[in-house]
Amino acid sequence: MTLPSAPASAGLAAYACNPAKSRGRRYAEPDAPTRTAFQRDRDRVIHSTAFRRLVYKTQVFLNHEGDLFRTRLTHSLEVAQLGRSIARSLHLNEDLVEAVALAHDLGHTPFGHAGQDALHACLRSLSTTEGRDEPEAWGFEHNLQSLRVVDELEERYPAFNGLNLSFETREGILKHCSRANAVRLEAQEPGGVAQRFLQGGSPSLEAQLCNLADEIAYNAHDVDDGVRSGLLTMDQLAEVPLFEHYRLQALNAHPRLVGRRLLFESIRLMLSDQVYDVIDTTRALISAAGVQSLAEVRSGPGLVAFSPDMRARSQVLKTFLLRNLYRHPQVVETTDRARRVVTDLFDLYLHAPNELPEAHGRSQHPARAVADYIAGMTDRFAIREHQRLCGTVLFP
Repeated sequence: MTLPSAPASAGLAAYACNPAKSRGRRYAEPDAPTRTAFQRDRDRVIHSTAFRRLVYKTQVFLNHEGDLFRTRLTHSLEVAQLGRSIARSLHLNEDLVEAVALAHDLGHTPFGHAGQDALHACLRSLSTTEGRDEPEAWGFEHNLQSLRVVDELEERYPAFNGLNLSFETREGILKHCSRANAVRLEAQEPGGVAQRFLQGGSPSLEAQLCNLADEIAYNAHDVDDGVRSGLLTMDQLAEVPLFEHYRLQALNAHPRLVGRRLLFESIRLMLSDQVYDVIDTTRALISAAGVQSLAEVRSGPGLVAFSPDMRARSQVLKTFLLRNLYRHPQVVETTDRARRVVTDLFDLYLHAPNELPEAHGRSQHPARAVADYIAGMTDRFAIREHQRLCGTVLFP
């Protein structure tokens, strides 16, 4: 039976990522007969264990605090939807955008940024107190951990560790990287995904787009979840010019709109305008830069952006959320307990490696193995493990 070949570049701009010209995978594999390289990457991410775990990992509110709050999984799906919509209008590669969006948070710890901060502190304290120059000395970055997940930690294939994703997808996953970690990655993979952090330049437009779609998504859904939780009110949000503009626009069109419908319509209008702003601004920046190829994209500054006005108004919203939601006493109290769970588990596993699964317990880098294990936990598994091993109920 002859299978049809996968379409490679129909409708793509000259500066988009063409899967037929991918820089390839770390381990050579035959092409798939019906899927492009980036479609295959997306499918591998969706079928991974780490992707399934995202459904029980915190975005802002812990998974058990409510059935309707966003999790890392629903957030990733929203980023993918926004990213694909923008990519289609800019004639970028939608499949690559989707693959990066779905994979970008695979390395996030349980309990969101609180878990990440706790793991980073644990690893750094080891390198400081003991003067180690081993992998734990590099601390913990969730972007780097996402790359570790797809490069090393997933165990699905007989010939290699990880998912063996294409260079372009891996490049998009590593959206931030400290210089110290970039040096280490470059030594392992010369000219690889960390090179731009050392030599300057930019990733693909698809990778840039995912980064901005991530920001658009979490600002909007944190407003929604904040109001749903009762920690934010519509009266408070009236202080934010960006949101208030769309609330008034919604009321102008529907004078009797109240409650959740008013909130949803305001957020919908805000999301739509931000998407259109990114499309128009990016088109103008691409035209002004005169880029005609992916190489020119990578050698220049970032081109996927908000307009200056939208960037300024979006920053006001971010500052509002930081002060009124992320630093709300109820959220802070929860994140303090989450940090204790992660810190206690790290210390316990490090000094009692027999409590680790066999594959983690025999690592030549014990602290990094402990960090990998904890980072892969869901919120509820970490809570259960802490209660089992420490005998303390921190989350009744």
